[in-house]
Amino acid sequence: MSDPTYTLADYAEAAAFVRSRTRHQPRVGLILGSGLSGLAAQLANADVIPYAEIPHFPISTVAGHAGRLVIGEIAGVTACVMQGRFHYYEGYSMQQVTLPVRVMQQLGVSVLILTNAAGGLNPGFVTGDIMLIEDHINLIGMAGVNPLRGPNLDEFGPRFPAANRVYTPRLRALSLTSAAEVGVTLRRGVYLQLSGPNFESPAEVRMLHALGADAVGMSTAAEAMVAHHAGLEVLGLSTITNVAIAQLEATGQPSHQEVVEAGAVIVPRLTALLLDILARLAPLL
Repeated sequence: MSDPTYTLADYAEAAAFVRSRTRHQPRVGLILGSGLSGLAAQLANADVIPYAEIPHFPISTVAGHAGRLVIGEIAGVTACVMQGRFHYYEGYSMQQVTLPVRVMQQLGVSVLILTNAAGGLNPGFVTGDIMLIEDHINLIGMAGVNPLRGPNLDEFGPRFPAANRVYTPRLRALSLTSAAEVGVTLRRGVYLQLSGPNFESPAEVRMLHALGADAVGMSTAAEAMVAHHAGLEVLGLSTITNVAIAQLEATGQPSHQEVVEAGAVIVPRLTALLLDILARLAPLL
C-alpha cells in the first residue's frame, strides 16, 4: 500500500472544517510533545476539536498525547494548539505526520512553536533542562524518509528549499530574552530526529553525540522543515526528559513513563517561558 499524497484541496478541506468549528483566527501554532498537553489549559475561550473529526487527520495513539486541536486566546495572541502530535513510528507516513502543519498554514498561522520531550546527549545536560533548538539533524530525512518527498506543492514553497535558517533567528533571540526575564536557564543546541519507537542503544548514543547532536527524539525536525518550506517562522524547544545512556554497563533504562513524568515537572517552567514568548510576539504579528 502506497503512502497517501495530499493535494492542496485536501489541506483546504481540513482547514475549512476547522474554521467551521471555531470563532478564532489563529496566528500562532503550537505542537505539544509527550507529557506537555496540559499547556493547552492556558487558552481562554477555547474551541476544542478532536483529531478524529477533522478530515484527513490521523489519530494520535501515544500516551501523553490527548489528540485534540485547541484554538483560543493566550498571552495576547490567538493560537492553534495541538495536544499531541503524530509520529512516523505509529505507522503514519511523513506526509500524514506533517499534515497539521500545512493545515495551520492554510488557517493563517504564521509562527509555529514546536515542543518535544527529548533525550539529552550533551553531557552537560540534565533531566529537567529546556533546550532552544538552534539547528537539527533530520537523520531519517537524510536517509529518504523526508516529508517533502513526492510532488511539490508550489503554493507552499520551492521544490528545493534551503535549510540553513529553519529555526527563525529573531524567535531564538526573543526566546533568550524571555528566558532571562522569567528566570529559566535555556540550553542551546542541535536536535536530532530518529524514527523510534525504541530508545537508543549506548553505541547509538555515542555516535549521535559524535555527529554533533545535543538532544535526540522522534519528532520535530520533519514538522519544522515543512513549516519552513511553507514560509512559517519556526521556534523549537526541547524538554530534556531523560539523559541518554551512553555506557553499556549502565543499570538504568529509559522509559516512556519517565518521559511523561519528567514532562509534568518541567511544564510550569516551560509554561512561564512560553507565556512570556507569546506576549512578546503579540505586537509583532
